Amino acid sequence: MIIGVPKEIKEQEFRVALVPSGAYQLVKRGHRVVVETNAGAGIGYQDADYRQAGAEIVATHEEVFARADLIVKVKEPLPSEYGLLRKGQTLFTYLHLAASKPLTEALLATEATCIAYETVEVNRRLPLLEPMSEIAGRMSVLVGGYFLAKHNDGKGVLLGGVPGVLPGKVVVIGGGTSGVNAARMATGLGADVTILEVDLERMRFLDITMGPAHTLFSSEASLIELLPTVDLLIGAVLVPGARAPKLITREMLRMMKPGSVLVDIAIDQGGCVETSRPTTHHDPTFIEEGVVHYCVANMPGAYARTATQALTNATYRYIETLAEFSLAEAVNRQPGLLHGIEIQDGKLTCKAVAEAHGIAYDPVSLTQ
Repeated sequence: MIIGVPKEIKEQEFRVALVPSGAYQLVKRGHRVVVETNAGAGIGYQDADYRQAGAEIVATHEEVFARADLIVKVKEPLPSEYGLLRKGQTLFTYLHLAASKPLTEALLATEATCIAYETVEVNRRLPLLEPMSEIAGRMSVLVGGYFLAKHNDGKGVLLGGVPGVLPGKVVVIGGGTSGVNAARMATGLGADVTILEVDLERMRFLDITMGPAHTLFSSEASLIELLPTVDLLIGAVLVPGARAPKLITREMLRMMKPGSVLVDIAIDQGGCVETSRPTTHHDPTFIEEGVVHYCVANMPGAYARTATQALTNATYRYIETLAEFSLAEAVNRQPGLLHGIEIQDGKLTCKAVAEAHGIAYDPVSLTQ
């Protein structure tokens, strides 16, 4: 099979879907790997590294899509890429379709098979989302603390405090992978951390493992009580494949003190705050109701080399399986792929996305 690795064209996105060592393994197994020139140059992977691994370097985006049977990317296709996909081709990337009906409709029109990293599921885990969630969670505290600085329109609160001064208050909504990593970073800095969660078993686990962090059952009443005192609010809510629920309304946001900071990690699924809207690394924040909003939709892209290595560690086995077998056999060998198939032959095969956009749902069809 021919595996294509295009350069990411989303603004400020330097990650690449396959590192040279991954290309080497695929070539060694008899596949051809076509990589767009400079696809990994932004994070130190030069064309020469891919050539040495046995990959072929091509000059244009269009050529990668035209030649490859399997396209592996990091981010969802942008409008200029819609027309490059075709029937019979497989796209393997982060899609986050619930956040965009136009993207969903455009990919349906291509009749390509589209498999989303973020909904591949194994034993109720999302192994291809977890590495990016870990980075986004840890990063949320770094950027949140930075934008709390007064010169960044923040309150001027140092999260860890100093002797004789109370630490900043951090509230994390959601005790999943990104929430846990955010809480770990915040407690490591010495902040006063509260994690809101609805799963009682998860809260017991967090209570045992998170040291000084507090747990609180997540409800509107709990948020209303906490918001007037919070310095950094981190939205880490995830409903796999579905649009994030809006847990913070504009009216609730007004309870926060001016200069407080919100980091909405869920923005790539639509955001969990009513006032959130996607931003970029180039222009990452805006202010609504006196609260500094950080809503970058590709947060891990800021640490692109680390993120690329973590992502490809997780995705390679699935890329190899998709390259070597039919879709039915690939699912048989890697059952978690079944949940990742969101579009197949012009049909929407993810129920959560269908419900989000009011589009007809069809189950995945697996034939040899």
